[in-house]
Amino acid sequence: MYKNKKIHFEVSERKILLKVFDIIFVFLSLFLVSYFFEFKYFRFSTTNYYWTLVLVLYLNIFGSVFEMYNLQVASSQFQIIRSIILTTCTTVLFYLLTPVYTPFLPSNRLQIVMFFLAIFFSLLAWRIFYLKFLASHRFIKKAILVCDEDQLDELVLGLLNADSHYKIIGFVNSDVNSELENISAINTIPLNELDNYVRNNNISEIVIASQKTEAITVGLYNQLINLLENGFIIREYTQVYEAITHRIPVHYVSRDFYRYFPFSRSNHNKLYLSFVRISEIVFSLIGLAIGLIILPLIYIGNLIGNRGSLFYSQERIGKNGSVFKIYKYRTMLQNAEVNGAVFTTINDSRITSFGKFLRKTRLDEFPQFLNILKGDMGIIGPRPERPIFVSEIAEVMPFYETRHVMKPGLTGWAQVNYTYGDSIEDSLVKLQYDLYYIKHRSLFLDIDIVIKTFSTILFYRGQ
Repeated sequence: MYKNKKIHFEVSERKILLKVFDIIFVFLSLFLVSYFFEFKYFRFSTTNYYWTLVLVLYLNIFGSVFEMYNLQVASSQFQIIRSIILTTCTTVLFYLLTPVYTPFLPSNRLQIVMFFLAIFFSLLAWRIFYLKFLASHRFIKKAILVCDEDQLDELVLGLLNADSHYKIIGFVNSDVNSELENISAINTIPLNELDNYVRNNNISEIVIASQKTEAITVGLYNQLINLLENGFIIREYTQVYEAITHRIPVHYVSRDFYRYFPFSRSNHNKLYLSFVRISEIVFSLIGLAIGLIILPLIYIGNLIGNRGSLFYSQERIGKNGSVFKIYKYRTMLQNAEVNGAVFTTINDSRITSFGKFLRKTRLDEFPQFLNILKGDMGIIGPRPERPIFVSEIAEVMPFYETRHVMKPGLTGWAQVNYTYGDSIEDSLVKLQYDLYYIKHRSLFLDIDIVIKTFSTILFYRGQ
């Protein structure tokens, strides 16, 4: 077995690391403050163990909402400080306002200040340590790709864009009919040197991206088996791509798509589907109630900033390709599509001043709770597209209509992970996210989407 292999943390492991040490540092800080100062608001006790559990729950929920566990945010000093401030303020506020499950408000208000500062500075200290000593060094992962040379640049770029810490430093050309030419910045590794290259360059894993059976020759197969027996990880490209990007690589799997795309069991789980439908009804009723409360304000804003009809309806494609009418607050000029339907773009001149506000805050989507109540849409799912765009995109994009195997949603995996799409290329990326959700659909993924949706609204990222 090869020795001295560097330890590397996967994306999911990094997030767990952040969560675990957030809690450890906070509790250590609270213990030290209690030990050295007259801090009595929070005490560790077996009789009041639920105080600790509630604090852990609040830290986890609000840390997720304010993107403490977004790895890009965690690697940016400015963004993580902002997230720490928001998380600490919200956590402390909710903790103080739930005295049934948390300590009663202290008469000495200085105790609250000490509680806030202990949480804030503990999170700040741990995250600065993470940023300075871990994020830029410990998480570099070196890999080797086995693929055809003409695929190399596209496959490498797909992984690099998703995780800058994942480095393809070499590749084995699996095209037996081509001559080896080191025309790329990636090192070409001759087959007879693969074993030594892996051992001498601290390679973490070998990724197989060749779709040709004949490309895995007996010699290559034997070397891969030898590396596997010596403790090296060997994975297939689609596994790696999904794990890093949380998308389905439809550009890679091509017409063999259904070999790689087993639908989630949750799509046929009656208990899960029943729970989802009940949740949809409850949330749509709550959403409609909130919508009625804020309707007068939106009506006034519409009179001033939109100067036209308040509501807007449009045909969209739903489950199984059925057409339904979606309801929204109008955000564009009257007769905005007099010259035909086109994608909405960033800074679209057709969007009114008040319409920009509605889109940024997602308030324009409130009437869609009526669609959810009717059953045309769900809370979570691929965003419904217009028939004319579905026909246009499906002609150039494989598997696009696979999105219609489930109800479209008010929010979705693509919406919380990608910016607003205004082109065919953007639609391809969003399709990859939508198919990932359909494949991995689960209650935990739904909760993740809901939390990220709150982040999108709070940070004013609507389009």
